[in-house]
Amino acid sequence: PIRWDSLYEPVLTPGEIISGKKVKPHSRPYMAYLNIRHEDRKVRCGGFLVAKNFVLTAAHCNGDKITVYLGAHNIKQQEQSQQKISVRRRIPHPQYNRETHNNDIMLLQLGRKAKLNKQVRLIRLPQAHQRVRPGTMCSVAGWGRTSALSKRLPNVLREVDLKVLDDEACLNYPGGTYRKYNTCTMMCVGDPKEQKASFKGDSGGPLVCGKTAQGVVSWGPVNGSPPGVYARVSTFIPWIRRTMRRLQP
Repeated sequence: PIRWDSLYEPVLTPGEIISGKKVKPHSRPYMAYLNIRHEDRKVRCGGFLVAKNFVLTAAHCNGDKITVYLGAHNIKQQEQSQQKISVRRRIPHPQYNRETHNNDIMLLQLGRKAKLNKQVRLIRLPQAHQRVRPGTMCSVAGWGRTSALSKRLPNVLREVDLKVLDDEACLNYPGGTYRKYNTCTMMCVGDPKEQKASFKGDSGGPLVCGKTAQGVVSWGPVNGSPPGVYARVSTFIPWIRRTMRRLQP
């Protein structure tokens, strides 16, 4: 069984897709499925291919051993499209803070280069410090849970469209749910009036706006209600580029 709550704070849980739909097979060829061993537990996260030998994900998806599956649609089947690659190096952001969820981003250097084809492709990253305009419709996909009540995890990739909100929607949210929200490193995403969100098991997957990965599924309320909080990829572009350059063979 995959247990999430024991790995993270009980109040704020890492972002399955709620109120989403199944993805057309291989229509998101940049998606990575991460099989994570953490002590004696197995955990799942998402990620996305940003270079032939690098996957970007959330820092809280770190574990003792991570295996990456590219070209996957149904993770319970041995699909011919799948490339199973072990992770050579896990590089969480040096300033990642587990308590505040700040800088929740991590690069995974793969043990070998991915073979790019129709089912396995890179996704574009934004320019450094580029901001997504509030009101923009984006989408997120993952193999995470489909409701706060269900413990079942889907085998097939699911997706949902979400609206980017302005920072105030999180900062001024009643009850102080988002008091750890940081406007520089985080994005506030998902209309509170619509019960659509990413949820447990989707962590590390990309928020895609147009054809660009603008966010990384990070955290949100324990019941999965929107908005959810995403790491703002554009803030980390200098660190991502520098780290990949340093480690390129």
